Amino acid sequence: MTLEGILQIVKDEFKERILSEEVNFGQLSIRVPKDDNTEVVLFLKEHKDLKFDHLADLCGVDYFKLRDIRYEVVYNLYSIQFKHRIRVKIQVPEDDMEVNSLTCIFKGANWHECECFDMFGIKFRGHPNLRRVFMPENWVGHPLRKDYPLKGIGVWEDHEKLLKKIKDLSKFEVRRRG
Repeated sequence: MTLEGILQIVKDEFKERILSEEVNFGQLSIRVPKDDNTEVVLFLKEHKDLKFDHLADLCGVDYFKLRDIRYEVVYNLYSIQFKHRIRVKIQVPEDDMEVNSLTCIFKGANWHECECFDMFGIKFRGHPNLRRVFMPENWVGHPLRKDYPLKGIGVWEDHEKLLKKIKDLSKFEVRRRG
């Protein structure tokens, strides 16, 4: 099926809810309202002629000072059977940084949503265990935001505890002989 054919099926179903579409480097991208993300993705997964049954990636984007709506969540879907891709984008305004979780459609969204929350601060409504996965739970801020200081925000309160733990554990280090 062609990209135009995929787009036509999606447009026939969602009509005016497709806010924009574009093709870049042979891949179709559509933008939908943020509260429609689960409905659109479920349709893409279950439609007999599309079968976008693999969530290849989910990521956040920060357009700090570049666009009116600062954040975006991007879903990269792949059809294993038909070997085609689609990118679904939703805009996330700073004053409403909560979107629907896709964990009810793709179990693999779990980790991606936690990462997006950790790095950008975007919350996923309905996520079974939304938490930080890279940064410590008591970390202040979200490091992939464009306005996050390059040297961080002060000193992490548990930094000294971590250094002590490293020193304590170093006694178990195996030393190799020359």
